[in-house]
Amino acid sequence: QVQLVESGGGLVQPGGSLRLSCAVSGNIFTIYIMAWYRQAPGKQRELVADVSSSGNTKYTDSVKGRFTISRDNAKNTLYLQMNTLKPEDTAVYYCNANRPAGWLGLNGLDAWGQGTLVTVSS
Repeated sequence: QVQLVESGGGLVQPGGSLRLSCAVSGNIFTIYIMAWYRQAPGKQRELVADVSSSGNTKYTDSVKGRFTISRDNAKNTLYLQMNTLKPEDTAVYYCNANRPAGWLGLNGLDAWGQGTLVTVSS
């Protein structure tokens, strides 16, 4: 079973940067889509960005040009580089690993990390 552990959250001033990491136990090559979600207080969890096994990326409009998602298959790690942070980026950020049943002949997967808190405030 895949386990995900996020790190890198913290308090940062508006305009600052943070890099989140998600360590993946197990073989990251067997994961079809890896993603970052976030949940702000009182709001629903939303997709921030995802990256496929082939390297294709997708971002929600509010972070385009500021955030970069990447996966290091050699290190079994997912990253989210966050630049020009804004107060509205404040949220708990979650790492997600997803695989549809049958991909590479494997069972389906939908695993979540425990989350890491990002607070953007002066």
